[in-house]
Amino acid sequence: MRIGVDAMGSDHAPGVEVKGALAARFLVEAGDQIVLVGDEQAIRQHLDDADWADFIEVRHADQTIGMDEAPVEALRSKPDSSIAILAQMHAEEQVDACISAGNTGAFVAAAQMHLRRLEGVHRPGIAVLTPTFHGPVAVCDVGANVNCRPQHLQQYGIMASVYLTALCGVENPRVGLLSIGEEDAKGNSLVKEARELMKSDERQNFVGNVEGRDLFGGACDVLVCEGFVGNVVLKVIEGMSAGVMHGLMHELIQALPDLAEEIEKAGTDLMTKYDFNEYGGAPLLGAGGICIICHGASDHRGIMHAIAGARSLATHGVNERISELLSADKRTAHA
Repeated sequence: MRIGVDAMGSDHAPGVEVKGALAARFLVEAGDQIVLVGDEQAIRQHLDDADWADFIEVRHADQTIGMDEAPVEALRSKPDSSIAILAQMHAEEQVDACISAGNTGAFVAAAQMHLRRLEGVHRPGIAVLTPTFHGPVAVCDVGANVNCRPQHLQQYGIMASVYLTALCGVENPRVGLLSIGEEDAKGNSLVKEARELMKSDERQNFVGNVEGRDLFGGACDVLVCEGFVGNVVLKVIEGMSAGVMHGLMHELIQALPDLAEEIEKAGTDLMTKYDFNEYGGAPLLGAGGICIICHGASDHRGIMHAIAGARSLATHGVNERISELLSADKRTAHA
């Protein structure tokens, strides 16, 4: 399998991407290759004399899309950017999967432009695995589609269920629809219409509306929401978890100074366990290929696990299963 990586995407590119690619060698199969796309000179500065030539290939890209650039306009004005070239390579089957920690909007737009959508899929959605004490919860969508229709949310429940079952072994995942209350009457028109569609859909184990606090309460295994809301939820989780952990460690150390070293170690271990880098990246479910979106602040572990995750998506046939379930929706795929 050949996995393409946007080497210019992360906050500390290309060093993070190169280090992550080298580390991934021990997580993939013999014969697999990583294709690093970006400024060749900058990339090679991070490649030492180690035996990597049979595992890593470098594809030069003259341009880079910044995090602050408008996605569609950037793709049009920078056709030789690492993101555009990577998506084109995937479309032409030069690579079997693509990964980027760069501009999410540009990566999503490039994927839809070059790879289109899987059969029957209305709109792709980004699914993030959120660790909880009750097991991982797949939240979809967290930013790919901020102008959702009810059918999009319905399909997110199906696609995220396939993903969670394949990668985490959760059988018949419970699907919840994020709303402002559990009752049927709660929510805006989008949520109410989506609820009716999901309630009558035998392809998913829909358990009804759930509230934000239920994400960590074990109420569901898949949480469905529109991209705008999902992205806000994701960023709140990131900020709150870090703030609570640091605050708790500070209070414990103040109360038990003799145990400061043990407390710091326990806190570090816990933060590592729930670190987004341990989960790699988030797949763009429904895209006509395997596309993994990483956090801009990813370190080499995030890239390494994203590479392993891309391989797992292919091995478990996630896209094929999604197409199988949604092919009946093909007649309305342009909704």
